Amino acid sequence: MKDNINILITSVGRRTQLLKYFKKELKGIGNLVAVDCSNLAPALYIADKHYIVPRINDPNYINIIKDICRKEEIIAILSLIDPELSLLAKHSKEFKDIGVTAVVSPREVCELWLDKYDTSIFCHDNGFKFPKTYNTFIDFENALKNKEIDFPVFIKPQNGSASLNINKANNMKQAKVIFESSEDMIIQEFLNGQELGIDVYVDMISRKVVSIFIKEKTVMRAGETDKGRSIKSNTLFKIIKELVTKAGLIGPIDVDVFDVNGEYYISEINPRFGGGYPLAYECGANFPKYIINNLKGIENQPEIGKYEENVYMMKHDTLIIKKDL
Repeated sequence: MKDNINILITSVGRRTQLLKYFKKELKGIGNLVAVDCSNLAPALYIADKHYIVPRINDPNYINIIKDICRKEEIIAILSLIDPELSLLAKHSKEFKDIGVTAVVSPREVCELWLDKYDTSIFCHDNGFKFPKTYNTFIDFENALKNKEIDFPVFIKPQNGSASLNINKANNMKQAKVIFESSEDMIIQEFLNGQELGIDVYVDMISRKVVSIFIKEKTVMRAGETDKGRSIKSNTLFKIIKELVTKAGLIGPIDVDVFDVNGEYYISEINPRFGGGYPLAYECGANFPKYIINNLKGIENQPEIGKYEENVYMMKHDTLIIKKDL
């Protein structure tokens, strides 16, 4: 392994606080390098070094990223957006060949969780509660007739990300218009319960679940937790540990769950850092440190539930001012 632990984070966007945590944990042992396709991505300017790169669908994207890895002597790379996870996983061997560890779950696992319909099938087949999900309007109409589901319902892209293009339909007319507004839409049961965000870390060496952190989402904004509170549940710890283990996930994971009268329904799984992760870090669930340990060849020991409870997170606005970008 190279002397310095230099980490590259891609598609950093607005995730300034997360990059601050990485920079803090890397102090004295390595550099943090960030890339994004926009020079107005504020998180770029938190890192020690940054680069502006093409969008992830550019045919030269991976080669450009590999060139940055060589130049900056990077030993690990991770992405903060769902569509890029499969891409990094697909090229993980190429990165490994140049001494770079892709901190990402296997490609087939990433693609499973990006597809909301496949996610529903996996959860139902493995005994995890999941909202009723339909990928054809005929199936939804039949479920209505059989009283398996009722309005309101959520309609969203089958491969959506960041809560984009999610709409609530209160009747058949609304549902049909929304469903036909775009291709590859799904219809999901509306869950009337408390939304929870779960931050999970699966050790990249031992493949054991190291940390599970639960937060109650009190206020949401743009698909992310805007205000939240740390809580604990031994029942949910057990469910999440079984879920991520069966799914073959590794590294940092973000799971959304609904608590409906004491029954826990899996809502979404993202094999990456979630937008609400900062509360986990502040309560003691130090995922950047876990990653660094793994890169050093050190297995992290399980610390499930070892964090402070009833701690509140309140996101707020701040600024980064730059001239002549």
